[in-house]
This record gives sequence, C-alpha cells and structure tokens, in this order.
Amino acid sequence: MAQLKSHIFSWPYGLLVALCVTIVGLGWYREIDIRNSDVHAAEVEATNLARSLVSQAEDSVELVDNALIGIVHWLENFGDRPRAVEHLKTLLNLRKATLPRLRGLFVYAADGEWVATSETDNVTGHNNSDRDYFQHHQATANRLPFIGSPVRSRSGGQWIITISRRLNGPHGEFAGVVLASIDVSYFVETYSQFKLGNEGSLALLRSDGTLLARSPVDEQAIGRNFTASPFYRHVTSDMSGVIHFQSVLDGVTRISAYQRSQKLPLLMLVARGHDEVLAPWRLEATWRMSMVVGLTLIIGLLGALMLRELAARQRLLATVSSREAEFRLLAEASNDMVTRIAFDGTLTYVSPASLRVLGWPPESLLGGHALAGVDVEDRAAVEAVVAELKRGDRTEALLAYRTRHRCTGTVWLESSLSVTHDPNTGRVDGVVAISRDVTEQKQLEGHLSRLATLDGLTGLANRRFLDDRAERELLLARQSRRDLSLLLLDADHFKAFNDTYGHLAGDHCLQQIAAVIQSHATRPGDLAARYGGEEFALLLADTSRDGALVVAERIRAAVADLQIPHAGNSSTAVVTVSIGIATANSIAGWPTLKSLIGQADEALYRAKTGGRNRVYAALLDECAPALQLT
Repeated sequence: MAQLKSHIFSWPYGLLVALCVTIVGLGWYREIDIRNSDVHAAEVEATNLARSLVSQAEDSVELVDNALIGIVHWLENFGDRPRAVEHLKTLLNLRKATLPRLRGLFVYAADGEWVATSETDNVTGHNNSDRDYFQHHQATANRLPFIGSPVRSRSGGQWIITISRRLNGPHGEFAGVVLASIDVSYFVETYSQFKLGNEGSLALLRSDGTLLARSPVDEQAIGRNFTASPFYRHVTSDMSGVIHFQSVLDGVTRISAYQRSQKLPLLMLVARGHDEVLAPWRLEATWRMSMVVGLTLIIGLLGALMLRELAARQRLLATVSSREAEFRLLAEASNDMVTRIAFDGTLTYVSPASLRVLGWPPESLLGGHALAGVDVEDRAAVEAVVAELKRGDRTEALLAYRTRHRCTGTVWLESSLSVTHDPNTGRVDGVVAISRDVTEQKQLEGHLSRLATLDGLTGLANRRFLDDRAERELLLARQSRRDLSLLLLDADHFKAFNDTYGHLAGDHCLQQIAAVIQSHATRPGDLAARYGGEEFALLLADTSRDGALVVAERIRAAVADLQIPHAGNSSTAVVTVSIGIATANSIAGWPTLKSLIGQADEALYRAKTGGRNRVYAALLDECAPALQLT
C-alpha cells in the first residue's frame, strides 16, 4: 500500500522540479534577451553618432576646401600681376578669418618653396617638397582636394591635418600647391564633448586606415596606419557596419560602429567599452535573478509542502477544488497569460502574466469581454471558433490573432482554448485560454518569406520565385491557349563597368536597370526578376511576340536614356542592355520551361553577338532578329 502511494505522488514532485527549473530558465532567458537589447541599443547609438560625426567631418573639410578653391582661382587668374605676393598675404588672412576651425593657409611654388602663408611673414628658407601632399599633386593632374596624413606643423609644431589642391600654370603645368591645415586638436576637442564612458573612444581615419584624430587623444597613434589591426580587418566595403573588437592601443574590448563618408575618403569609428555597456545589466540581472531564484525556492518549498499535505490527506479533496488549485498554481507561475472565460464571454479569471502579455494588470481585465481588444480583421474568425466550442462541436482549439497591447499597440497572440464543463450538469460553461505573445515569431515569418522570394540588391523577384511563377504561368497559358513571352536582359560589358567604376557603382547601376524593368511589369501576370549577376528576366503573361518586342524596345531605350556613363561599352559611351525574347503559343507548340528559357537565352546570345544594345526574338525553334539598332 505504501509503495502504491509513493508511486502515485512521485510524479507531482517531478513536475514541481521541472516547473522550478523552467521558471529559473525563463528568467535567465529574459536576462539574456535584456543583455542583447542593451548591446543592440549601444550599437544603434554608436551607429547614429558615427553617421552624425562623419557628416561634421565632411562639412569641416568642405568649408576649408571652398577657401582653397577661391585662392586657386585667384592665383591662376590674377597671381601674375604686380604686388601679387602682398595681395596673396591679404587674401590668405581674409580667408582664415572667416573659418575659425582653420589653422593656417599656405601657398608653395612648383619647387616646394614657401610663397605665402597666414602663419608668418618669414617664408624664406622653408621648403615642403618632401610632404606627401606636395608629391601627390606634383605626380598627378587631378584637381580634386587631397586629405594628407597628419604631420607636425613646421610653423607651429602641433599635429595638423592637411587639405590641399593643385595649382596649375597657364598651360596646365604643375605650378605649386595651395594648402590649408586644421589642428588635430579641433577634432579631439569636438569629440571629447560626447560622453561615451571611461572606455569609449571616437576616431577619425582616412579610408586607407591612417588615424587622423582620436578621443581620448593618443599622440603616438596619430598618423599610424591600422589596416593590419583586428578592427580594420572586419571593416567591409559597406558604407557602415558594427564590429566588436579588442583594441591594439589599450587592450579594451569595445562595441563599435563605423561610417564611411560618401563624399570624401574618411571613416568614422565610434566605440563603447563592452564591459561598461553591460555593467548596469550585470548589476540588475544579479538582483533580479536572486529574486527569481529566491521566489522559485519558496515556490518549490511550498509546492513540496502542499504535495506532502495532499499525500497525507490521500487526495480526498473534491475534484473541482483540486483542479482549481492546480489551475491557479500553474497560472500564477506561468509566463503565459491564463484566463477563464464564462459562457457569455466575460473574463472570470486573469493571471498576472496579463501585465506582460497585454500591458494590463489582472484586476483591470476582470469582468470585461474576452474579445474586446481583438483586431477587427480577425474578430470574425475568432468568434466562429468560439461558437464551435460553445456548441460542443470541438473541445479544444489553437488560434493566432491580433489584439491591442496597452503600451505597444497591436500584438499577435497565440491562444490554446479548452472548454470547461459544469460538474453538476456536464454542459459547457466556459473556456480556459492560455495565451502567449508571438509577435516576434510572426515578424520573423514575414521577413523569412520576403527573403525567400526577393533579390536583396534590386528588390525584384529572385531566380527561385521566377521559376515557380513561370511554371504556373506556362500551365495557365497552355490551358487558356494564350501567348506567354519571356524576356532575358543582360547589361552590356558589365564586367568592364565594374572594373572601371567599382562594385558600389555597379550595384547602383543594376538597381537603376531593375527599376526600369519593374516599371514595365504593369499587369498582375507580369513578373520582373533578377536572373543572376547582371542578367534580368521579365515574364509577360498574355503577350504575343510582337507585343513583347514593343515592351523590350521600350526597356532598351529607357535604359539607354538613363545616360549612365560607361567608358568600356564598345557601342556607345553609356550603359545599355541586350534583350532576348522567347514566346510560347499554340502555333509553335507548347515548350517546357527549360526549353522556353533556352530559346530566350539563345536570342540574348544573338543580340550580344550582333553588336549589343539590341533586341532579338526567338522565332519557333530559331532566334530571328527582331530589331537591330545601329
């Protein structure tokens, strides 16, 4: 008899242990989620600050460069008149007075000798032909501004950042350099105003990895190249990004964000100490987890005492009271919201988790209607399920729907519904609902769905989606005996475009071509897709060969009208596309999708070998030229 009782009451103890472990585990899971949120917030803050500071650096350089442009213009047009040097000195001082952030302005002759400066009247004997900016302008005819490596000023001795422009003679020959300098301390003082903690840092670098300025200041690091450092190895060609790395300067692990300048070869790095960011979380997590563990121990102890009492009484309590107690215990300890709903829809019990799930405490919901916050679009479906439960057509149900959260607006809930019965009559008298927030899961499902069907660069459909859609449209065309046309498009000499202008410009070019193609997919049955690399496809439902030719010619002309420069295009100096067309119809016999794509690809090959910037259309099993552009 004792062994029988021990067997009967062994499983509740296991359930109690599992419950306690679950509570502690969920508490720790929540702490990890809070920790990740704190790290993400630090990353977002660093990203926004990096974006702002790189714009400030661009503005500073552009203001100084505007002064250089004016001086270069004056020297190249009026610099040979009498008393030019005296006028030049006055001009330099006037320019410097309008720019407080400017340290000095300098003019050097073609041999590097000082001609004039805003710093001193004594220019005799000074020569800067050894500086990198002087050698850069001497070696290249490029008239763009050049940001040099930080150097020690020969006039003041402090670290400076140089911005310079080439000075040409009457026949375009090298005539000297006009240079402006900004104290490194200007950027350091600006950056020191931002509070990033004791382990935070702000750094302005050139795109080649040379450190221009840093706060906190490190004199030994200024001018040093960091391309071999751990953080720079993680810097990609993207305009911005987030990296976690250990600094080679002080060994501190930091959460960092970088932002490249779109106008200048500059890169801004904003970093916060990893330990400093997580210090508040560690303190609060220790306190919260101590409370969770303490309360879990109390729950475990109380649960053990309750089970012992139940065993002593041989579980002689009434079935209804026992079930209600178990229900209350689980509901109070659960992270899911548990509610009891009367037959008329009134909430007769709400667990404390309602505060987390819906933002309302239990007492605010008691007595209200269970469907009060359900979204209008989902209400009919929910009411239909509830009606089936009331009629006894089903005893359980699982449904997802949108409802209102007190603070965050609309959220998705997943509710498991089970009917309850009156112990006296056996009739359905209500429903018990266990609800949890699945908003993040729904958002992730939507995101994954988009990733599975769209090309990340152009926003067009991807190859997989095109194949599935084309199979379906081909079947519909065969059944309805209507034409179906497929266009394959290829950007002419695109490898040469990437080699000449770079992959960022190549990506932007593909996006513009994609926008043109998408603008011609105007009907529900049309589909624009990226076929691969620089190749695109356009599926035109209910479109004959002649109609496809018209659309293709419009696309070809529209791409050419974009006037995207392309020095490597043999036929014209702008970006163009070649287009191949294949049409499926009852006259030619209905091909397979593979055959249709093969005909379009062969037509595209004919268009490319025929000189590119052309449209060719496949005729039955051949590819006959439709339009030839000269």
